[in-house]
Amino acid sequence: MGAPHSPFPIRHYLSLYGALWRNSVIRELGFKVNFLMWIIVEGLWFALQLTFIGVLYLHTENIGSWTKWQVVALVGTSHLIQQLFTAIFLTNLTALSEHIRTGKLDFMLLLPVNTRFLVSFRQVDLGGFVNAAGAVCVIGYALHRLDYVPGVAQVIGFLALIVVGILIHYSLMLMLSASSFWTVRAQGIVWGYYNLFNIARLPDEAFRGAFKAVFTFALPMLLVSNVPVKLLVDKLGSPFEMLLLTSLALLIFAASELLWRTALKRYTSASS
Repeated sequence: MGAPHSPFPIRHYLSLYGALWRNSVIRELGFKVNFLMWIIVEGLWFALQLTFIGVLYLHTENIGSWTKWQVVALVGTSHLIQQLFTAIFLTNLTALSEHIRTGKLDFMLLLPVNTRFLVSFRQVDLGGFVNAAGAVCVIGYALHRLDYVPGVAQVIGFLALIVVGILIHYSLMLMLSASSFWTVRAQGIVWGYYNLFNIARLPDEAFRGAFKAVFTFALPMLLVSNVPVKLLVDKLGSPFEMLLLTSLALLIFAASELLWRTALKRYTSASS
């Protein structure tokens, strides 16, 4: 039923991913209007989020210890993570239940490539990268308004934490998508999780009690965006939050691998 371990070297997977990129480009060129409309819609939504922050700060000077432009950097970082995740993983993970229902997964399991790799990276949403570039511009402008230039180590750490945050979202959403092995259809659950991304656009200091605990430790939405920005704008009091975020990422990734292997073992085929 397709071995979870592949005998092929890393360069084979890089070559394969390059081919998947080329196919994605060809597919997007065939639907140019849809491609442009998605970029416009996401851009308008991002602008709406920034407008909301602007209106909010007409009535207050700070949210906790967060100033206006620090929050703008936070919104930009949240959007950056969301759009990179969308570009690389979202389409693939939401399609898993359909692959199971229609039997396409049977074909993937027969290919001489790691099935999780193929399920996760089969398509690329190029519009997400365009929207991510807009988020980078907003972050840069926010830093300019703060009159703050982060050091090289801060920028490298920021980028590394962005990758860690994307890994958390990927692992959690893969586990939700893997529930399709038991429920067949899980798009509603997956899209429900995707909508929770909006929580990450606000400072963690705006939340209290059980809500903050859940979205810090169980579903670390608040950590995913807040910690990179705190590092970038020098608001991080200690490395504890970075260690917590990294530890949770490794733990959740390991849990997703365990669930994935368990789901594949119980899977027979679409026809059985």
